[in-house]
Amino acid sequence: MSRVPFYLLVGTLLLIGIVVTLYRHMALDVPWSPGEQRHIWEVEAQVNFVADGDPVKASLALPTHQRGFRVLTENTASSGYGLSYLDEPTGRRAQWSIRQAAGAQQLYYSVQMLVAPDAAPPPTSRPPARQDIAWERPYDTAAQAIIDRAWQRSADAFTFSRQLVGHFSGDQQEENARLLLTQFDRATLLVRLLDQAGIATRKVNALMLEDGRRRQSLSAWLQVFDENGEWVLINPETGEQGRPDNLLLWEASDQAVLEVQGGSRSQVTFSMIRHNEPASVAVRNQLAGDTLLNFSIHSLPLEEQSLFKTILLIPIGALVVVLLRVLVGLKTSGTFMPVLIALAFIQTSLFTGLVGFLLIVAVGLVIRSYLSHLNLLLVARVSAVIITVIAIISLFSVVAYRMGLNAGLTITFFPMIILSWTIERMSILWEEEGPKEVLIQGGGSLLTAVLAYLAMNNPWIRHITFNFLGVQLILMALILMLGNYTGYRLLELRRFKPVTED
Repeated sequence: MSRVPFYLLVGTLLLIGIVVTLYRHMALDVPWSPGEQRHIWEVEAQVNFVADGDPVKASLALPTHQRGFRVLTENTASSGYGLSYLDEPTGRRAQWSIRQAAGAQQLYYSVQMLVAPDAAPPPTSRPPARQDIAWERPYDTAAQAIIDRAWQRSADAFTFSRQLVGHFSGDQQEENARLLLTQFDRATLLVRLLDQAGIATRKVNALMLEDGRRRQSLSAWLQVFDENGEWVLINPETGEQGRPDNLLLWEASDQAVLEVQGGSRSQVTFSMIRHNEPASVAVRNQLAGDTLLNFSIHSLPLEEQSLFKTILLIPIGALVVVLLRVLVGLKTSGTFMPVLIALAFIQTSLFTGLVGFLLIVAVGLVIRSYLSHLNLLLVARVSAVIITVIAIISLFSVVAYRMGLNAGLTITFFPMIILSWTIERMSILWEEEGPKEVLIQGGGSLLTAVLAYLAMNNPWIRHITFNFLGVQLILMALILMLGNYTGYRLLELRRFKPVTED
């Protein structure tokens, strides 16, 4: 029989699991290790204006995902106002509206920005070509003189922009520069000059992030494009090229940051604070809208998330059992009973679980040996063992509580049905094979349960299985490959020891 379909299935599972796992780490910034922290900037915009007593409509530009930052959460506070989020061609905006308002008004918008160095910048469209820039005399002559001089000292769009900014920086400004600055602010003037020179550019509004600062305002930056469509930010005050790490682009389409209809004396100020949060919290906020590729347990309610944290560990225990039984040749009482016992160890702690397991099984075997003399039917005998196990657990819990051993109360986490069947199976094995085989299988089950517990309770494994669901497919492929093994087990090699000695 051809094994090609089997190997295709295993290869497909491995490939899908690895791709999905790498995608969640690289594209969604899910960390490999537990306990990682993420830097988050919380920025609050306060809008102030005086309403005229008529209907009011206020529109504020909002930040989006950009190079170095991702939007996590947004919140607003606006008593009595209606709120809408608008996705316009020029960018996202928040629009507040009310039928009537008078006097001083305050609106609040806050956003949490995750510091993500690997975040890709959004697609940036090249600004439309400007028409001929109209200058009044004598400003036209001064503008052309500055453009000609900067053009001779530059090689491309970016160096030209730096040279142009240099004419308006420093204390020793030339006469033409001082003349133009009497009519235009620096950023607007530089945009006009660059447009006249045929270089696509626009003014963007950005916020310098500094921890603990209050009542800050946006600063104007230049976004310059070259012939290939590449763009770069240039500081209009200093001419420095490039984007600082703590610069957040708030409005990047050369539009008004704040527009207010029905009010006057409007302004917006910003306060900011930086703090750290566990990576799991940042990921949970980031994956609020899961799709097929970023499918995540984080989208479930917290109660279900806690349940899945345990369920997703079972394949790890299953892999340990397969390794020990298929490759090592360890005998266990039941196939996956050690996995369920290991889950109980996670709830009780290892030492308490071991002591409780040995006490329950030992007492259960004594009582089961008495039941065997009653010649009961199998169903009745197993039911009696289940009731006996419940009684033993209840008795041990009460005794532990009376003695002040609160850890003994966690013994109730043991799977009672599995313990009952374990006692029944070991009792039959004792009668048929003797106590030696009971010790071999019982000891193998306990050793397997301890090893499965150590693997399942590892913080790294718990983190990876919960946050990377593609790992489940990888585990499935590994178990399928182990299931195809037909060679000797390690413990079987003892049979060949006399041959090697001869």
